[in-house]
Amino acid sequence: MAAMTATPSSPVLKTALAGLHGALARAREDVTPFRHWTLDDVLPEAACQALVEWEPEPTSVAGDTGGRRETRNGARVFVEPQARARDARLDVMARMFDAPEGRAAIEALCDTDLAHTALRLELSLDTDGFWLEPHTDIGAKKLTLLIPLSEHPDAEQWGTDLMNAEGDSVVRSSGRFNSGTLFVPGDDTWHGFVRRPITGLRRGLIVNFVDTTWRATQELAFGPAI
Repeated sequence: MAAMTATPSSPVLKTALAGLHGALARAREDVTPFRHWTLDDVLPEAACQALVEWEPEPTSVAGDTGGRRETRNGARVFVEPQARARDARLDVMARMFDAPEGRAAIEALCDTDLAHTALRLELSLDTDGFWLEPHTDIGAKKLTLLIPLSEHPDAEQWGTDLMNAEGDSVVRSSGRFNSGTLFVPGDDTWHGFVRRPITGLRRGLIVNFVDTTWRATQELAFGPAI
């Protein structure tokens, strides 16, 4: 894909924003075990294609990380400015989430405030042996959206485990391609990944909006929040 960027008025960005608005409008809310929303068809088809085609260094693929992604910080993959410049499809996706219209639609659904936050987009690549300990995302992360992008026949079973305070899996979110699990981090938003077989590659996009205390600014799609 030729390097280019989308302008705020470009037709392709407007189409992407319309798709995001539609996904949010159709979102299904649940309160078990904490308030969250399930979405369908979150990303534009072109963005899905770009993320599926993206094959970073082999070291970016993770098996057992000891239950925390942070143990492999040097090998993680983000949609940062260089990635956006390299692939217009990723640039449009990032601008879709970061545009005032995109932010406003998310804020309206979740009744939250994303002012003074920055967009962080991580491509996760997990293999057999991977697991995540229970955590809440509370702190610098002000919004979390988890989007599965695995095409394996078993991928439906690879969704995130939504947990109680004891770390028990109460609800397993969908692992369906281009679905989404959206929540505002809080004291009760325990989630993780109970270790189970991954027969292939568990690929996904982790969308966060982070506040001004986020230190790893090289991970951000458009630089730090102000």
